[in-house]
Amino acid sequence: MQRLKTRPQFQAVLAGQTLARTAHFALHCCALESPVAVVQGVATPVLFPKSAVWLGAMVPKRWAKRAVTRNAIKRQIYNVSADFEPLLNERAHLVRLRAAFDRSQFVSASSDVLKAAVRAELQQLFSRLPVPAGTVTP
Repeated sequence: MQRLKTRPQFQAVLAGQTLARTAHFALHCCALESPVAVVQGVATPVLFPKSAVWLGAMVPKRWAKRAVTRNAIKRQIYNVSADFEPLLNERAHLVRLRAAFDRSQFVSASSDVLKAAVRAELQQLFSRLPVPAGTVTP
C-alpha cells in the first residue's frame, strides 16, 4: 500500500467520490491515471506513478486540537486500513476526520478508550465498502 504525500494527491482524492461515511469519518476515493501524461506534447509525471492501492489520512486541527490526538488517529487509520487492504481497489483513498470526538467523554489527548473508539468506527467505515467478488472479509 502506497501513502499519499503531496498536496495535489490529497486534492485529487478529495475531488473524487465519497465511498462511505460514519459519524466522525469519511472515505474518499479517485481513480489512478496512466504513469505519464502528455500535455501539449510534453510528458509530465502524474500524481500516482504506481498502480497500487494508495491511502492517505487527513486529520485537521479543527477537529483534533492536540498533535498527540491527531497522530494517534492517523496511526489507527493506517493500522485498520492494512487489515482491509484486500477490499480496496487499485485506486487512491483518503480517510478524513470530519467531526471532533467529544472532549468531555475523551478527556485524555491519547487514551486507550479514545483509540478503541476510533478503531471501532474505522472498522465500521471500512466494512461499508462494497466487497469485490471472491474476497474474504477480515
